Amino acid sequence: MASLRAYWRFAVVAWQFLPLVWSYARDRRRFLLVGGRRSVSSERRTRRAERLLSSLLTLGPTFIKLGQLLSTRPDVLPPEYVEELSELQDQVPPAEWEAAREVLEAEVGPVGEAFDEFDTEAISGASLGQVYTARLDGERVAVKVRRPGIEPLVNADLRVVSWALPLLLFFVDDARAFSLENLAEEFDKTLREEMDYSREATMLGEIRANFADDDGVAIPDVYDSRSGERVLTMEYVEGTKISDVESLDRLGVDRHAVAETLERAYLQMIIEDGVFHADPHPGNLAVREDGTIVFYDFGMSGRVDESVQDRIVDFYVAVANQDIEAILDTLVAMGTLSPEADRATMAEVMELAIADARGESVDQYRVQQIVSKVEDTIYEFPLRLPSNLALVLRVATVVEGVCLTLDPDFDFVTVATDYLGERGYYERGAREFITETGDRLSESARASLRLAPKLERALDRVDRDDFYVRAAVEDSGGYVDALARRLVTGLLFGAGVVSTGLLYAEAATRLAAVAAGGTLVVGLLCWRSFRRRRGPSSANAPATGRDRR
Repeated sequence: MASLRAYWRFAVVAWQFLPLVWSYARDRRRFLLVGGRRSVSSERRTRRAERLLSSLLTLGPTFIKLGQLLSTRPDVLPPEYVEELSELQDQVPPAEWEAAREVLEAEVGPVGEAFDEFDTEAISGASLGQVYTARLDGERVAVKVRRPGIEPLVNADLRVVSWALPLLLFFVDDARAFSLENLAEEFDKTLREEMDYSREATMLGEIRANFADDDGVAIPDVYDSRSGERVLTMEYVEGTKISDVESLDRLGVDRHAVAETLERAYLQMIIEDGVFHADPHPGNLAVREDGTIVFYDFGMSGRVDESVQDRIVDFYVAVANQDIEAILDTLVAMGTLSPEADRATMAEVMELAIADARGESVDQYRVQQIVSKVEDTIYEFPLRLPSNLALVLRVATVVEGVCLTLDPDFDFVTVATDYLGERGYYERGAREFITETGDRLSESARASLRLAPKLERALDRVDRDDFYVRAAVEDSGGYVDALARRLVTGLLFGAGVVSTGLLYAEAATRLAAVAAGGTLVVGLLCWRSFRRRRGPSSANAPATGRDRR
């Protein structure tokens, strides 16, 4: 039965997405199998993004979540799609109370016995769960209940995604194939984790403990005795929605201070604690009258291992110092930037990004030049997102948006720079640099001592005419072979032309015709070797003057 449902969902999903896949295939090859790429305007991309949004809403809860995830992946979708999908809200009408009651009572027992009072009207509904209010031991609590019957639908949809992935990979380049595979893996893992409320309770408790001494952050406590895999009972903490700036102003809240507290909280979670709330959209953040930030919904949360934390610190330090080369080196070390990327173009992109983040004026003509460079190689673009960084990027982009909503002049980079300085990360970086430099000097000294006798032996061999040099040329792209074929076919073609002319002059018509035929074939092969289109491996080709400054 589950398989039949998955097959049916696959047909429904394919029908919804077929027009978009067809359009994308024609963008790559104008006539699907032959022809060059066709130009796609920003307006057309926007229309397609609107169609995609409509399809995701039609397909239901799982694909709404997929759309939210796609809205944080600029390595997968063009900017128009990211912007359109960023408006996608995970809000659907709650399920009927009787169906939700069965789930609730299966986890915590009869409602009348488990709670003092229970309001059967849900205060919010989402694709995977819904929230009610109740009273427990005289305290008001929020009770999150998993949506009834959601498991079979999610399982079927995840199977559909796994079946569809190989088909999608057929239409995309290697860079996007890397990102799509990571996205599918991340989506499966994130969705299953978000449905497990016992995991959410664990993550919530851990993050709450990390902020126990911070008066600027409030995180609800969990009632373990009334919680389970499908039910989560938490302390009810009231607050004003963080994006409701008019209400915050009426309360006299310092919005800049709130934005700074929010960024610092996330820097602490990601850089120091290694466990973080990964869904900071305005619906999950509230502000009390005293400026305290309240965090809700820890279903989407993640962990950062120590090596990634170190790389993130290196990245922020490089941004603070506006050291473009260090930024690119850090992105390569993270696995986010291909080592073979055009560093000159990427350096220009990073310079503009830093200027924009700092609110500095940017020359629009220069922006257009860089965008043109990027668009020339968009299908081999070197940026990608490893799965362990995808949630971190989501947090960074969404938090920055929330901070700018609170304060349009908010400087995200300056706050991060001050935070790292207060925590001593710059001093740590200086100590590591000194230590690393000392190690390199020591190695250089030892190498110098070993070099003298080796150099003396080499010079002795030169004196005895017993010195040979062996060299190997690395040609993973086959460029030397291609050059050799062109030289050989060119020489044969030239020889054929001369031979045909001599035979014709000697009145050997038949032999001249045979020679002409062979020469024509060789000439076509030579011409084709120069006309052959560059494939995906061309990203590894030696740079030409047009690509470099």
